[in-house]
Amino acid sequence: MPDEDVRLDQLNAWLDHCLPALFAAENWGGVPTATLTPASSDASFRRYFRWQAGSRSLIVMDAPPPQEDCRPFVKVAHMLAGAGVHVPRILAADLERGFLLLDDLGRQTYLEVIDGSNADQLFDDAVEALLAFQRLPLGDALPHYDEALLRRELQLFPDWYVQRHLGITLEGAQLAAWQRSCEQLIGSALAQPKVLVHRDFMPRNLMLSEPNPGVLDFQDAVYGPVTYDVTCLFKDAFLSWPEAQVRIWLERYWQLARERGIGVQDDFDEFLRASDLMGLQRHLKVIGIFARICHRDGKPKYLGDVPRFFRYIDAVLARRPELAELRELLASLPTFEEVSA
Repeated sequence: MPDEDVRLDQLNAWLDHCLPALFAAENWGGVPTATLTPASSDASFRRYFRWQAGSRSLIVMDAPPPQEDCRPFVKVAHMLAGAGVHVPRILAADLERGFLLLDDLGRQTYLEVIDGSNADQLFDDAVEALLAFQRLPLGDALPHYDEALLRRELQLFPDWYVQRHLGITLEGAQLAAWQRSCEQLIGSALAQPKVLVHRDFMPRNLMLSEPNPGVLDFQDAVYGPVTYDVTCLFKDAFLSWPEAQVRIWLERYWQLARERGIGVQDDFDEFLRASDLMGLQRHLKVIGIFARICHRDGKPKYLGDVPRFFRYIDAVLARRPELAELRELLASLPTFEEVSA
């Protein structure tokens, strides 16, 4: 029997065990007959199912050890909930086997509903949630976005995209240019004020919910650069907005952050530069991750969004002359379209 089927049998047996106690604790009556259907999956090994009985709907997370660990999800969920962020309530958990039973925050992500007519309001709500958890005090509850992590993430680009996908090894002058460019991006990130960073705060992980938004996929949170999440929000992996509009949204966030006492840069142009360089670090990392997901995990669909990231990168490199060396290096590589042809 396939491993996934074994996991599903184990999950169903766990639900049979934990649901009666949950229904009794919540005064929901007896456990009704329900259906269990796939709700979503992501680029990791996690799977999500929707448990549905009439109007009552719950979400079940299947995070198989040793590939996944539910503990960070549980820890960060409590932290975000304490800040007033709408995250799933954890109704039951088997941390050793990787099963969680959660509130259902809705069926529509921002990605599915956002457009030019509602983006301002939806992003206003998202920024309010972002500001709420950015105001949490720093402590020792989470790891820090330190130099080692930033460097490991950047290395995904030459290892998986350049070498594995393009078949090119950076050597000599190209390797030196890459290393100097990494130092610029890492230095900018480490120089920024620190806050709690979701690390994937984008429309795909925000649910249209009440209160809005419901926030998901926060288990990789760290303490890190203040521009990270807001840059991720407006320069998304799966949809793009005009540069002029992004600048307006970024300035609105910057003004609100200053009003709320969050340690953003004092000068807006300085904030924009930090956002640009933070975006480059993330975009190069994600291109590497998408290539890894394709070649290691057999999921090629994510590569289709790689050109979007190169467009983000090109726009930043065009207005940041101090990154001319990185621009020249990337221009020397085959384009995504050439490799895919």
